[in-house]
Amino acid sequence: MSRNWKGNLMLLLTAFIWGSAFVAQSTGMNYIGPFTFLAIRSFLGVIALLPVIAFRASKQEKTVRQQNSRVKITWIGGFFCGIILGVASAFQQVGLGMTSAGKAGFITALYIVIVPIVSIFIGKKIHLSTWFYLLIALVGFYLLSVKEGFSIGKGDLLVLCCAFCYSIHILTIDYFLNQGADTVKMSCIQFLVSGVLGLILTVLFETPSLASIWDAKIPLLYAGVLSSGVAYTLQIVGQKYTEPTIATLLMSLESVFAALTGWIVLHEVLSGKELLGCLLVFLAVILAQIPFPIKRKITDEEEKC
Repeated sequence: MSRNWKGNLMLLLTAFIWGSAFVAQSTGMNYIGPFTFLAIRSFLGVIALLPVIAFRASKQEKTVRQQNSRVKITWIGGFFCGIILGVASAFQQVGLGMTSAGKAGFITALYIVIVPIVSIFIGKKIHLSTWFYLLIALVGFYLLSVKEGFSIGKGDLLVLCCAFCYSIHILTIDYFLNQGADTVKMSCIQFLVSGVLGLILTVLFETPSLASIWDAKIPLLYAGVLSSGVAYTLQIVGQKYTEPTIATLLMSLESVFAALTGWIVLHEVLSGKELLGCLLVFLAVILAQIPFPIKRKITDEEEKC
């Protein structure tokens, strides 16, 4: 098997784990509150990533030691990314208690379309086609979430807030990575910060018991260890052997897997209107990731050459 195919399969498995994690999150809510789930899942993510960090550290010992400045920017980046990730995850987890896993997967995927729009506020220019993709996404969200009387389901609205937070999260990650932060270590730190934030919210709003946490062990382990540790590692390795465009397209299948696993495991059924909305959202997400070439006019001088 070629390295490209191995990379593609790893990223496909990553998308499946992330998508099916929506079902785990939804199932976990049968036993514990959203903030308890967020806290424990995040701490499990930290534990799952520690072996990856140790392995990468042993490989780097033969090269150059990390400079103090890189360590500092990694911790700062991890702190800010963790705060944003914690808020995004809280919106998503609470929203999942009020909507289906399938719908949540597609609404969350809107962050891919939202990112270029948010980029405007930090001085980046976006192509005209992005507005077209956004329009498709908005129509899809309307069909997926807006009910009679133009009301939006509270759960769908919370997951949409999560998508906006994820958009800011991606831009924040991009900023700190450009400053030289370590990818995996920053991710581990952000899970730690997100877990602390979830723990604070748990103390303020929930009273979980050890029995209820134990009952939720399977969803927690799936979302914490597999979704955070295993899938993240597969993403890192898979992207080494796959073209960036193909990688993002494969990982965008997360929303499709969320709907499929929601249908198979939780027996969720979407109406024809909602299915059409899912299709339009997925179409917008796919188009937003394909780098269509921009045609330019050929001058007379170029034609003569």
